Amino acid sequence: MKKFCLLTLCLLMTILVCFAQENNDFYDNTPEKILAGVPRIEVLGEVANPGFVDFGGLPRRSLIIREARLKNDVITFSGSYRYDGYSLFDILKEKIIAKKNQAAFKSIIDLLVVVENQQGEKVILSWGEIYYPAALHRILIADRASPIIPSETKENWPLSETMKLVCGNDLVSERNIGSPTRITVFSAPLGFPVKKGQKPLYAPNFDVVKQGPEGVRLLAMRSWMFDMAKVQAEKRVFPAVFYGRGKGFHGIQQFAGCPLKDALKGFITLDSETLRRGYLVAASIDGYRVALSCSELFNRNDQAEFLLIDRGEGQDGGRYALFPAADFFSDRAVKAISEIHFLKY
Repeated sequence: MKKFCLLTLCLLMTILVCFAQENNDFYDNTPEKILAGVPRIEVLGEVANPGFVDFGGLPRRSLIIREARLKNDVITFSGSYRYDGYSLFDILKEKIIAKKNQAAFKSIIDLLVVVENQQGEKVILSWGEIYYPAALHRILIADRASPIIPSETKENWPLSETMKLVCGNDLVSERNIGSPTRITVFSAPLGFPVKKGQKPLYAPNFDVVKQGPEGVRLLAMRSWMFDMAKVQAEKRVFPAVFYGRGKGFHGIQQFAGCPLKDALKGFITLDSETLRRGYLVAASIDGYRVALSCSELFNRNDQAEFLLIDRGEGQDGGRYALFPAADFFSDRAVKAISEIHFLKY
């Protein structure tokens, strides 16, 4: 009798476990792995209160991603995962910005962030992709990981051994580096004369300027005049509730243009190094400027493009303008673009 009761209890427990696993959450059906590494990460650069991150008071976030890597210029799938950890948004939230170029340009949209690991690898993100997107907390320092296993094939993939920077909007996961130890905030090292209230706000064209050889920061630059006639790109139309961080609602508008990545792809080689360390600065004729990481522009998996808009000759705010479709705020929209610079950190 006792043996029968024990067998019945075991069977019951097995049934309960099976039923417990059958739910509508497909992303937590495997055990999570604790990633090695002490969460001791230092924040440096253009902040008034540098120092080590206190993870104790930060909320935990989750992220699901499909990872892929570049191998011999071919994108290769490397696994599907759920990551848990701390958002870069939360990590930097209490850091007081102390911009070197504050007197010339107060806005934070030309700020960039470098994450470095124990091996000396460095990846760059724009301040805008951390703080301006409509979908926040997509960049984590992960300390937990679990695979998302297909129900039929049961295919599994190796997990990271160490804590990891995870960039959820990247198509190719070159910026997902292990063992991050340092975060550095800096403003784009380019100066543009600021002419507020310029009328008319118009630039007939813009220069594409590319950084010279490695080690030559702002010397030996190469420059090309952009030619829209040579761009073969599909036109897109994006309706938007246009809303600025400062002035609020700017109306319901439609933005029509081609993806900026398609317009500029002929000027840049998209290798692993560029996706990790490359960034660009788009500047208006009046000195307004915005910084974007190359990965944020060329390597998205959410189809939320930056549009290059041709407003036509003689139009105020033209001829060329930038619309950031992924952003909640309109602040990274740039009118009358006169220069776009490509650089590497």
